[in-house]
Amino acid sequence: MSKSFRRKKNSVLKRLGVRILKITVFILIPIWIFMYAFQLKNISVSGTSRYNQEEVMEELINSKIDKNTVLFYLKYKYFMNIKIPFIEKMSFELVDKNTIKIRVYEKNIIGCVEFMGDYLYFDKDGIIVESTSKRLDDIPLVKGLKYQKIVLNEKLEVQKEELFDVILNLTQQIEKRELDVNTITFNNQYEVNLDCGDIKAMLGKRSSYDEILAKLKNIIVEAEGKKLIIDMRSGSGNFIAKPEIPED
Repeated sequence: MSKSFRRKKNSVLKRLGVRILKITVFILIPIWIFMYAFQLKNISVSGTSRYNQEEVMEELINSKIDKNTVLFYLKYKYFMNIKIPFIEKMSFELVDKNTIKIRVYEKNIIGCVEFMGDYLYFDKDGIIVESTSKRLDDIPLVKGLKYQKIVLNEKLEVQKEELFDVILNLTQQIEKRELDVNTITFNNQYEVNLDCGDIKAMLGKRSSYDEILAKLKNIIVEAEGKKLIIDMRSGSGNFIAKPEIPED
């Protein structure tokens, strides 16, 4: 091997070594410092009753990049649409280099219907906002509706448009009175029956259910532990209660 060839080879290796050093100094080291300094260590999640903090983070953190505070913030603030059941949107606040605050805005759901093994959840306007096999315990299941059309993100078309006003009035009062209602059932005359666990209440057909649900709340408190069927359809205020007979 000639001296000239060795000098050229050493020169190439030297230039290559210098380039590697420059890449390390000007690119790799800053990236390492950035990733190390901005580790996502502290996260606070508020505004959700359906998910705990760990469940939210399982949905959002999918790679090592997501564990960097700045990259995580930029990803969900500007680039990524979040698709988590029952969540409308989230807002993100970059508190410091290691901390992010997340505010969750849940979908406004008032009831659900069962269709082909799934539960379709709708808002106060009757818009189907979610479809899942999961039944939420705090959302009443509405029975007795006849569907004209069922399409996600569109209005649930039923036999009478006014039924949604009735459902909205019922669910508002149920929430206000803190009633544990499993199902709301409409019969052929659009009379309302409620299944409240041990108590089955026949409310009839009314323009407003505010007063009758207030009375039902008192009855439930007094009848704690008893299985009753209560007929509250009479306008006289006299209600008929009888023990529920278990089905064979």
